[in-house]
Amino acid sequence: MLFVCSLPTLCRTIFSSLFLLFMVGAFVPSAPAADSLTIYSGRSERLIKPVLDAFTATAGIQIQLLSSGTTELLNRLKAEGDRTSADLFITNDAGSLELARTAGLLRPLNMREIDRAIPSQFRAPDNAWVGLSGRFWIVVYNRTMVQPDQVTSLLDLGDPKWKDKIAIPNSGSEYLQAGVSVIRATYGDDKTRQFLQGIKANADNQVYQKSSQIVDAVAKGQVALGIVNHYYIYRHLATQPDAPIAALMPDQQEGGMGAIMNVAGVGILKSTKHLDSAKLLVEFLVAQAGEKLVAELDKEYPLHQDVKADPALVERKNFRAALVPLTKLAELREPTLALIEQVGLR
Repeated sequence: MLFVCSLPTLCRTIFSSLFLLFMVGAFVPSAPAADSLTIYSGRSERLIKPVLDAFTATAGIQIQLLSSGTTELLNRLKAEGDRTSADLFITNDAGSLELARTAGLLRPLNMREIDRAIPSQFRAPDNAWVGLSGRFWIVVYNRTMVQPDQVTSLLDLGDPKWKDKIAIPNSGSEYLQAGVSVIRATYGDDKTRQFLQGIKANADNQVYQKSSQIVDAVAKGQVALGIVNHYYIYRHLATQPDAPIAALMPDQQEGGMGAIMNVAGVGILKSTKHLDSAKLLVEFLVAQAGEKLVAELDKEYPLHQDVKADPALVERKNFRAALVPLTKLAELREPTLALIEQVGLR
């Protein structure tokens, strides 16, 4: 079954923002805390800083935020070891969090707040990292150039009929690497190689550093289709509601792999000297107020079982996700990178 999002007009009012701040005020710190925490973050600062500012306003704990690429930060944490100044690691990729865990960098957490709030499939077995929000690969398409029934699977984008009509992320993108890992785990290397060769040929020079550029290229009719995480299209429509674009949730047909999912998440460094404060931040992030803030700001799917997603999004109950466990993304990464390099994606 195929699900298509039409073009909702997304209006966020001041009253909504005030309501979120009111909700944050319901969070009450449960332990004494240090004055500051240092966070290494692979998330865009504009997406995570408002949430951390809300925590500071509530708990009185200042945040020192170092934002950079996820892979760069993971390598830095490995190099720094116990000497790192970081107390927590936040990133937009479960594979990177799992790599940090298996490298012994993260502290297992025995916290009832986590167990109650976040389903087990969205966190490490020992809670050394915890998912906060989910995102899905979707196909963004130009409604004047494509009919939604022309594409049912991501693999369709490798068909030669889409030559010079698609845009894709560059090979350094963690979300591309994670998505290709899910395809490999589902279909094997040969079919995945064929898919990569197909999208490489079809995209040609339409390879972008930023997903927002992909959505923009589709909206302008420079290409007909693109692969992005779902929230980029909704952010675009929030500022340009008349753009001729829509989102297609792929691989929902019988026997299809389901939509590719990844999560943004957080882990506490094993070497932290501010464990109580770090736990307070995790508690805040997984609570309903924190999850609602993340969902409102990022247009991602909250992972807390009692927090609803933005009504503009396809309801989570209405589509299937791929069955590849998030914890497998770490072990799949290196072979996936080798395959991407063999194909010559740039």
